[in-house]
Amino acid sequence: MHARIWLAASAVLLTAGCTADATPVALPAAAPKRVEVAAASSGGACRLLDFGVIAKHTGARFDVAAAVERGDTHTCVLRAEAALLPELTLSVTETSIDTSGFTQDVLPRGATKVSKLGKIAYQHHLPKAGKVGPVAEVGWLATEGRLATLRWTCPNGSDVGEAQKMAGKLVNLAKAVDTRQL
Repeated sequence: MHARIWLAASAVLLTAGCTADATPVALPAAAPKRVEVAAASSGGACRLLDFGVIAKHTGARFDVAAAVERGDTHTCVLRAEAALLPELTLSVTETSIDTSGFTQDVLPRGATKVSKLGKIAYQHHLPKAGKVGPVAEVGWLATEGRLATLRWTCPNGSDVGEAQKMAGKLVNLAKAVDTRQL
């Protein structure tokens, strides 16, 4: 019996002594985990876009989305966190124009008409201006009375040929955008 008491008392004294003099061990901090947030989480027109679908159609990865709404217009701007350009912008506006109004008032001079996209559509490119490169644009009159535009702004130093190629890619991306979901 004395042995058991002695053993229990020794264990209490040893553990008490160890904790009083012990120095804390510093553990290395875990690297912060990167969490990918969906474009749709920004609201507005961003709800119509998906980073993976955009990458599939354009070959570019975006990870930052910002939305703004002004009146009947919903806009989403996408960028990569590490770069200002390229930039992809989607604008959707409720409208009452018809195809003839679209042709007269919206269709840019020099644009190419696009088939199988909304009621009527076009693709267009613009030369570089200022500190940005050329721009590719696709606009269409959606079947539910919405005017939509996808616009790709190339980095400075890009040539017009890059914008022309991107306009074709934007047509395919535009076909994947469901403006009814807004």
